[in-house]
Amino acid sequence: MLVTNEINVTYLTGFTGDSSFLLLTRDKDLILSDPRYTEQLDEECPGIDLAIRKPGTSHTQLTVKTLKKAKIDSLAVEADSMTLTWQGVLQQGVPRIDLVPTSGLVEELRAVKDRQEIAAIRQSIQVAERAFAVIRAQLRPEQTEREVAHNLEHTIRQFGGEACSFDPIVAVGPRAALPHAVPGDRQIGESDFTLIDWGAQVKHYMSDLTRIMVVGRISPKLERIYGVVLNAQQAAINAIRPGARLHDVDAAARNVIADAGFEKQFGHGLGHGFGLEIHEHPRMAVDAPGELKAGMVVTVEPGIYIPKWGGVRIEDDILVTKDGHDVLTNVPKGLAESQIV
Repeated sequence: MLVTNEINVTYLTGFTGDSSFLLLTRDKDLILSDPRYTEQLDEECPGIDLAIRKPGTSHTQLTVKTLKKAKIDSLAVEADSMTLTWQGVLQQGVPRIDLVPTSGLVEELRAVKDRQEIAAIRQSIQVAERAFAVIRAQLRPEQTEREVAHNLEHTIRQFGGEACSFDPIVAVGPRAALPHAVPGDRQIGESDFTLIDWGAQVKHYMSDLTRIMVVGRISPKLERIYGVVLNAQQAAINAIRPGARLHDVDAAARNVIADAGFEKQFGHGLGHGFGLEIHEHPRMAVDAPGELKAGMVVTVEPGIYIPKWGGVRIEDDILVTKDGHDVLTNVPKGLAESQIV
């Protein structure tokens, strides 16, 4: 098998550089890389055989030469990451090899985390939560969405984060109706609430949280919608355990929202796995096949979005344990606790 997805190469070997493939055969594992990473490869994944291209030799030429030398008849390739260009190169360079497309083989392995991965995720959550506490304490009506997002990223790095898991979402009032709103110049004080979606990356592993911050008075409409979303989230969390069907966990939250009359205002899946990437297997949605397994770490993030008014989403990170679940995140989410006085 030729692993071309760089995140999958990292997962299987520990190597964190780019521009490298991993060839898996019955006899050995071989990383195909270039001279920039010779020392890094020795440090991060000692013991794995290396094929390092020489100056003047392209990555394409190295790959073709290595496959010819290996005398492989059938080669599995990652169809989700291999481009048509690379497929053509391999078919032309080693025409006798039968290319077998695969999908999700390594990603399925990544879905279940081991103790080391879970520990890194816990650390990323701690950094994210500490950074949010600082931002919350400093939040002022005159700050813009963009300022808050930039301050959040800076604070995450101050607390030891390598980066944000993704560009933070800071959305004031009506902008919160966009699930993936891009921070702009709207000021926090222009509405009575602001949605913040953020996460930190530590040791290459990520976290993902969302909270609503209230500036001033809690309106009856916000109180009602927030209560529905919070109840929906808790219903879904209660349903998480090994063997639970992914679409059933989604339904646990979706039914609460539908019963409250907001079915059409919840237009995305309930949650997703995360780890080395912010979106990984599994996916919890209406049409999602499969079941939860112990060791999976998923977000639970139901939401209600109303154009021109705003949106409410509450998101926590949940570990599936052998006998149920463990809520890894610990940021208060009572509406009164979310007020900025």
